[in-house]
Amino acid sequence: MVSILSKNVWMRRQQCPCGDWKCFVTYEGDAEETAAASQSIKNDSPSAEAMVAPYVGMVFKSDDDAFEYYGNFARKNGFSIRKERSRLSPQLGIYKRDFVCYRSGFAPARKKPTGEHHRDRKSVRCGCDAKMYLSKEVVDGVSQWFVVQFSNVHNHELLEDDQVCLLPAYRKIHEADQERILLLSKAGFPIHRIVKVLELEKGIQGGQLPFLERDVRNFVQNRKKVVQENDALLTEKRENDTTELLESCRALKEGDQYFVYDVTVDENDKVENIAWSYGDSVHMYDMFGDVVYFDTTYRSITYGMLFGAWLGIDNHGKIVFLGCVLLQDETPRSFAWALQTFVQFMKGRCPQTILTDLDPGLRDAIRSELPNTKHVISIWDILPKLSCWFSLALGHRYADLRTEFDALYHLENSEDFEFRWNQMVGQYGISSDKHIALLFSLRTSWALPYIKGCFLARMATTAYSKSVDAFLKGVFSAQTCLRSVFEQVRISSTLRIQAREEMQYVHIRTCLPIEEHARSILTPFAFNALQHELVLAMQYASSQMTDGSYIVRHFKKMDGEHLVIWIPEQEQIHCSCKEFECSGILCRHALRVLLIKNYFQLPEKYFPCRWQKESSLVPYDDQDDQNGTDEWFQEFNSLTGTLFTESSITKERSDYVHRELTKELKRLINVVRNMPASDAVAMDLTRSPTG
Repeated sequence: MVSILSKNVWMRRQQCPCGDWKCFVTYEGDAEETAAASQSIKNDSPSAEAMVAPYVGMVFKSDDDAFEYYGNFARKNGFSIRKERSRLSPQLGIYKRDFVCYRSGFAPARKKPTGEHHRDRKSVRCGCDAKMYLSKEVVDGVSQWFVVQFSNVHNHELLEDDQVCLLPAYRKIHEADQERILLLSKAGFPIHRIVKVLELEKGIQGGQLPFLERDVRNFVQNRKKVVQENDALLTEKRENDTTELLESCRALKEGDQYFVYDVTVDENDKVENIAWSYGDSVHMYDMFGDVVYFDTTYRSITYGMLFGAWLGIDNHGKIVFLGCVLLQDETPRSFAWALQTFVQFMKGRCPQTILTDLDPGLRDAIRSELPNTKHVISIWDILPKLSCWFSLALGHRYADLRTEFDALYHLENSEDFEFRWNQMVGQYGISSDKHIALLFSLRTSWALPYIKGCFLARMATTAYSKSVDAFLKGVFSAQTCLRSVFEQVRISSTLRIQAREEMQYVHIRTCLPIEEHARSILTPFAFNALQHELVLAMQYASSQMTDGSYIVRHFKKMDGEHLVIWIPEQEQIHCSCKEFECSGILCRHALRVLLIKNYFQLPEKYFPCRWQKESSLVPYDDQDDQNGTDEWFQEFNSLTGTLFTESSITKERSDYVHRELTKELKRLINVVRNMPASDAVAMDLTRSPTG
């Protein structure tokens, strides 16, 4: 077994039923392995069926197998055994093994130093002659162990089942009990009370545990010594690794002026927290920094350090790496520093929306450091916790609770949500549950009635969550130190940024002019989303109201109607579902009304800059002196729009434009780079998803 000190192990965090965060890892095995393991445990237990007594000539594959067999036989017959002697030869190695009863032989007399008092402990050894001797032979090139002598004659009383389990050889504290003992000891429970708690939890009478109180005391004392020794080694290793990581950051900064990092140290000048980002990441944030996902699911169980990654989504729906941080703890103070540092890396620009997991400490830090940023907790992070929190307490009623929770989440009105919520917690008797209280206190960050209309850029989806998992698993696949994590992050982020989506020929599904026009402007990722809504729009009926608004509902469903308001003077359309405000993609309800209004092209404002093809992408920057450049950019957008419209008609045209335009753009880039730098102010054509 490899010591945990020899490598840095990262595990994903999960919340346990008591509400505390812990680390977990999943081990997978097939059904045969599981069944074999279960059968092995069952066969080794004292309650197994009667065993055949060892006999002369009995064969074992190894001396360990023989000792295990004899030990199981001894336990069922009221005694225990120990290893006595072994004999060694140059040719065979160990070739003789003697196993004897635990009361075999006599204790040697001990001399007492003068002037010192020692307790006289009576030895259990009484010269018992019960034994099993083995000899190793090589048969056809295979080593085997044969029983050459066996005796089951004892000169002492054999123990009953409730007594034999208390012999030192059988007083073992199983792993589950070890964890419980350490937890209670850490909470301040004395040893005798720990034993009592274990007896109550197992529902047994006093003295029926498979170990004694003194075994618990010895275990706790020995573990404390091991923990102290490991803590000292871990502290030294963590200091060395963080120093190496800091040196790597300094070295990279010398070679790359766009690389940024920051660090905090404690009163002993030891590294506490460290964060870093790359020039390419800052550039990507300029274009796609409206929504940021801050993942904090990975923790080093070796150092106890938390890894946080800031991620985004580009116009092709791909993950964008924006930066990362290593934190010594999960306090609001550490999270606040991380958020401050990230905003500093990104030139002081705060995201419009930040998505995180369900962490109260992180919530408090966001409220403090990003007061104008909408904090959203993904429902996909909450749903897995519901089973952990309530399935055991509610039993078969949990399925009904889950159904009611899903219905609550999809409500459109906050008043309805709060009314139904109170009904639900009263019905299931969970009004005083701390998890319910936590969810309700955070409802404005996860419940649909409160986050509807908040721009999420299609990041709160299972597809994006799976992409994040794959990205982070690649970072932590086989890391041995913090510096290797640093290198792997750099490699993974570089590959993500360099992997650009090639222009694809997307097939038309409706033959509507709106679809043709949208295909020429949007990336395949965004166009597929809009195309999906456009196809579904055909299944909806609309009814115009007296005030000019529309009620839109599915032709098969009488409920679930949506209100669509059309303002022709401003070419604005608003739907009560607020899908466009959330994703930047017009919903099926709004598209249905636009089709009724005989629109052949969508208004320009409904093609958000972040979903357009690369030719239309313009980074976020200062907004000064923009008016003088409007005419030039209008001409540029007009030409590129025409080019992509014409090229998207056939695949042949698309391939030709892609090939020739790529070569020409590379040539222009090289020419511009060699031109002298000017003092002109950077230009900004950024538009919000709703503008």
